[in-house]
Amino acid sequence: MTSERYWGRALTVGLLLRDDMCTIGDQTTQVARKEFDTFTATDTNGLVAGFWPQSYAIIGTANRAIEGAKNLTNEDPTEVNKILAEAYFFRAFTYYNLVRLFGDIPYIDFVVNNVSEVNRIFKTKEADVYEKIIADLKFAKMHLPDRTSVNAKPSKATASAYLASVYLTIKNYQMAYNEAKYVIDNEGTFDLNLESDFQNLFKSDRALSLKEPLFTIDFNNLNVGADAGQGNDYLGFLTAIIGDNTYVPAGGFSVAVPSNKVFNTWNQRDYRRAVSFDTVYRAPSATAAPVSILTGPLPNPRAVNRAHIAKYSRFAGRTGANLRTSSNNYATMRYAEVLLIAAEALNEITPGTSEADGYINRVRARARNKAGVIINYPSNITAGLSQTDFRNAVIEERRLELAFEFVRWFDIKRLNIGVQVFGPNGLETQNFDPTKHYLLPFPGTEIAINPNLAPNNPF
Repeated sequence: MTSERYWGRALTVGLLLRDDMCTIGDQTTQVARKEFDTFTATDTNGLVAGFWPQSYAIIGTANRAIEGAKNLTNEDPTEVNKILAEAYFFRAFTYYNLVRLFGDIPYIDFVVNNVSEVNRIFKTKEADVYEKIIADLKFAKMHLPDRTSVNAKPSKATASAYLASVYLTIKNYQMAYNEAKYVIDNEGTFDLNLESDFQNLFKSDRALSLKEPLFTIDFNNLNVGADAGQGNDYLGFLTAIIGDNTYVPAGGFSVAVPSNKVFNTWNQRDYRRAVSFDTVYRAPSATAAPVSILTGPLPNPRAVNRAHIAKYSRFAGRTGANLRTSSNNYATMRYAEVLLIAAEALNEITPGTSEADGYINRVRARARNKAGVIINYPSNITAGLSQTDFRNAVIEERRLELAFEFVRWFDIKRLNIGVQVFGPNGLETQNFDPTKHYLLPFPGTEIAINPNLAPNNPF
């Protein structure tokens, strides 16, 4: 998962650029990234060519572990099931990303010992893939421990939180609420809580002490240059200000940058705004005076006058190769998201409850803690909102709370709001076609190898 082909760059940068909050800064960057941003990706797109095979490599490893467990006949079944549950979780996690990006996909749940075994398979219907993901997560929830020593290992709460997310995606709101409520009701058992200071969630040196992440993908800056980026985290490099020396000498590359409207419309009183964006740089040396990136002069001809993402570069820990490596631990699911899932799902079941209000208010209360100083923004949600107004409020809360954390595109897709958010009044105007742009095309090489996977998704 820490491969450059997966969470280290290919998948995560693609998700950033696909949504309405990020766009391309440095226009000399790879065409593959521009295609994700402008909805012009084809079956030869380089990002897909990276994370598609890496996804199936992760799945294959999980399948191998599941198959191997059958040989442990003399071991304690309880202990074996704990390890099996991890494999089931990782398989479900990976397929959950794939099915949301591609729809119907090849579903492989067996060990591949001969390539001919997979060269004749067909696509599995999207609905069936979701059922298999749910089954894996249910097994994981049953057998994983209540707590783990590190957040990179899933717990019972991790599996339940992902079940809540999956059910929300397929619009089974009652089950989404049930799973989220299970986590919330047992937060003491699972040792979960919201981190008091929002900034601490993005400080690599605080990662191991946090109680908010339910699952993290961890980088350690120990595998620089190994195996085409295995273990390398490029997110800081691709999102930080090019030429900036504020945190890391030589800075980043200004590739995935926030749309101007995202920065300009975010209320300046919101502490999460200050945590999420960088607006100054120091160049050409670490002793230079800070300069506003919004007004210039620009540090590099390829830089752009706009705020940059700060979450993955400001406190990236041990870094190297001007932010091509880091010690970042990426939370793929946080307790704050569980609270917002519960709020959204409950509103769809029973609108107008104080319980749903309370889940949003808890997230907002944390946002009012500005590095230990309690401020008065954002205020609690207005009680008694209509179902539509509450739905809009919780989706907006997700957009701000989880900004640049690789979930916004999935929200756009599941809510079917692409035309709205990419239109003239959206945060980023793009030529979005709902008949084809909610799904990515398979790599053309896959269909050439196995024609049973045709037809490809339209592009």
